[in-house]
Amino acid sequence: MAGLQALVARGDQIRALGTRHSFNELADGPGDLVSLAGLPPAMDVDSTAGTVRVAAGVRYAELARHLDEKGFALPNLGSLPHISVAGACATATHGSGVGNGCLSTAVSRLELVTADGDLVTVGRDAAHFPGMVVGLGALGIVVSLTLDLVPSFDMRQRVYEGLPLDVLDDHFEELVTAAYSVCLFTDWRSPALTQVWIIERADEPESLVVKEPWFTASPATRPLHPVSGFSAASCTEQLGVTGRWYERLPHFRPDFEPSSAGDELHSEYMVARRDAVPALRALDAIRTSISPVSQICEVRTVAADDLWMSPFYQEDSVSIHFTWIADTEAVLPVVALVEERLAPFRARPHWAKIFTTPPSLLRSRYERASDFHDLVRVWDPAGKFGNSFLDRYLS
Repeated sequence: MAGLQALVARGDQIRALGTRHSFNELADGPGDLVSLAGLPPAMDVDSTAGTVRVAAGVRYAELARHLDEKGFALPNLGSLPHISVAGACATATHGSGVGNGCLSTAVSRLELVTADGDLVTVGRDAAHFPGMVVGLGALGIVVSLTLDLVPSFDMRQRVYEGLPLDVLDDHFEELVTAAYSVCLFTDWRSPALTQVWIIERADEPESLVVKEPWFTASPATRPLHPVSGFSAASCTEQLGVTGRWYERLPHFRPDFEPSSAGDELHSEYMVARRDAVPALRALDAIRTSISPVSQICEVRTVAADDLWMSPFYQEDSVSIHFTWIADTEAVLPVVALVEERLAPFRARPHWAKIFTTPPSLLRSRYERASDFHDLVRVWDPAGKFGNSFLDRYLS
């Protein structure tokens, strides 16, 4: 730790690297880039408080197994367990479920190296704490986070195929509230959801929504990958088989690289949950433009939070995530078209993924953007942790 503090203190510009799952310039910098993977992989569980203090570079896959051995769990996980805790929380990365906040909402304390090299701890009792959790790497080098835990639990997941998109007009809320986590997929090649993933706690009754007359999707008879034609070997177990929470909440197993192996681009937009159906209808109107450059699109729900730079700030939301082909020239015009269609819904893009939203427009969609800007000036007056991305979108 002393070495990191000294490096930060004497450096002019510095940025922290996590697991490199960013698709824009957010993690880049003109100066030194510091990997958090070299920090000791501490995972200290306080059973009495129901918390864990975890080193910033630890990946969720490592943390989840350790917590489960201690009888604890996190309320939610992202679709990829391969990402680092600090990077995911700094960018408001999320899982799914109407009652589940983004991964950042579990954070109760941050330990970070500030611009002058000091090691500082900030907790929920600090008035500015909601501005620091989704900090985008702009306030210092986060070296550990303390996360709130819940008792460990079992889950099961089932996949269904071919639900017509127009079913969502009247039944979207019924569908997304039918289980602990519900994930909807479409390839935009037809007006249908290619897959519906229903993920339930094993200690709760099985969802009855699949027995509703309007739920015309067919249960999958074999494990499926979200992207047609990809092997399901990398996916977490399906077909209703019960397993531990960390073996069901992510879409992918930690011991496999996702099948696309990084040969892709990502964009993601958050809209208010109440606007989900009209937003999806707006995208369906341009599906002939989306489908040629899209591998898959996933729709998930995320609960509101009070974190200043979270795209879920004070708004129960729906995320619309696009996995594109690895062709920037072909993808960017479609990204711009998607943003045009989602503009009436004040869509907020994921901070670490591809978007073309103009800086002034993006800032207008974050009510606390100016407060965050002021906070950055207090914690990093010389811009040691800044970069061109932050200058462009938050100055």
